[in-house]
Amino acid sequence: MKIVSGDLVKLALEGRFQVVIHGCNCFCTMGAGIAKTISNVFPEAHAADLATEKGSRAKLGSYSLATVERGGRALTIVNGYTQYQWRGPRNADYDAVRAVMRRVKQEFSGCSIGYPRIGAGLAGGDWSIIALIIDEELAGEDHTLVEYAP
Repeated sequence: MKIVSGDLVKLALEGRFQVVIHGCNCFCTMGAGIAKTISNVFPEAHAADLATEKGSRAKLGSYSLATVERGGRALTIVNGYTQYQWRGPRNADYDAVRAVMRRVKQEFSGCSIGYPRIGAGLAGGDWSIIALIIDEELAGEDHTLVEYAP
């Protein structure tokens, strides 16, 4: 895992990544954290989330996606369903994080991939566990953690 400081969305808009992954709950809200920013900057990603079944546990470990064009470049936003809901002290589902990353590798192998601390912010997961999962599932891929710094 490469680690950089910055703004994931800004770096994506500058062409640093071909794929951006972020964690979502299964209730189609995208109302806080980086999901809210992504929803505002890439409404197509929120539309893809809204096209899924609200509140479905079956979404855990899957994702919806939107490929957008900005600045003449294609960018795919992956809404990874890594938590069921947003209430409670820990909502991150480690098995779901693993399943999302495994599927991302299958579909986007060879692409530059960027992500925040998926599941470790508002979802309350343990980053040391999540980072290990991401490194295992994206082994051999060009993937970068963007630690937010304005």
